[in-house]
Amino acid sequence: MTQESAFKFLFIINPISGGKQKNDHESAIKKYFEALPHSIEFFLLDGKNDAQQLQQTLEKVKPHKVIAVGGDGTVSLVAKKILGSEMQLGIIPAGSANGMARELDIPLNITAALDVVLATNVKKADAILINKQLCLHLSDIGMNARLIKYFEEGNKRGKLGYAKVALRVLWKKQNIRVIVQTKDTEIKRDAFMIVLANASKYGTGAVINPHGDLYDGLFEVVIIRKFAISEIFKMWFRPQLFDPKKIEIIQATSVHIETQHAVHFQVDGEYLGKVRHIDAKILPGQLNLLLPQQK
Repeated sequence: MTQESAFKFLFIINPISGGKQKNDHESAIKKYFEALPHSIEFFLLDGKNDAQQLQQTLEKVKPHKVIAVGGDGTVSLVAKKILGSEMQLGIIPAGSANGMARELDIPLNITAALDVVLATNVKKADAILINKQLCLHLSDIGMNARLIKYFEEGNKRGKLGYAKVALRVLWKKQNIRVIVQTKDTEIKRDAFMIVLANASKYGTGAVINPHGDLYDGLFEVVIIRKFAISEIFKMWFRPQLFDPKKIEIIQATSVHIETQHAVHFQVDGEYLGKVRHIDAKILPGQLNLLLPQQK
């Protein structure tokens, strides 16, 4: 490889993403690039004015490729700063929730993930603007957002902690009355949960949106009207179209949602409080994603 083809990489590392220290990631990245002509720099998040400091670093370094080392929160933070630019976004999954990495089939092994960001397979992905919040992956109101709130408030992590919170939420599941307005239709529904889906599946692997396509200029409004074993089986084991009487899916470029009462709200795994109104629109082709070759 010649010097003319060398790139400038900026690695954004969340040192405690997923509740684990990530000191070894920096050394592994340095070792990987030892014999390569590219230049690499690091920016460590510390939870103190990260957004502003990251913006300043991007303006100073002017990288070709910006690599998020962390979970969905880290990916979202980085994406917001480079949206609409020519910079390319790569992901090294290192969080407790790696939904976007799972969606893109990015391997968990750091060497294999670095092979992806080193390659040149780039595709322009959409994003959704939801109540002025950027959504790359999945946002929802209702049951799952409440689960995320309880999980963040709890003192137990890992699968056991998640399972306990999930049982608590399922035991107290609540219906929400909603009005959903798109460019073409207006409907009123009772639902347990409404998902605004740019992608197809949650970080757990459950396929909530079989239509999910990050590159089609559309997003889906997924209305969970009834929870049934048959539909849960489809989510986990045989991704396919749902029974519309139980799970209804509407494709849209924009949507306005009103709820009868304030409901829990999350975007890309970040709990954002309660809302009574949702306004969302697609932002087509705004993000240059580095993907595995098969993508």
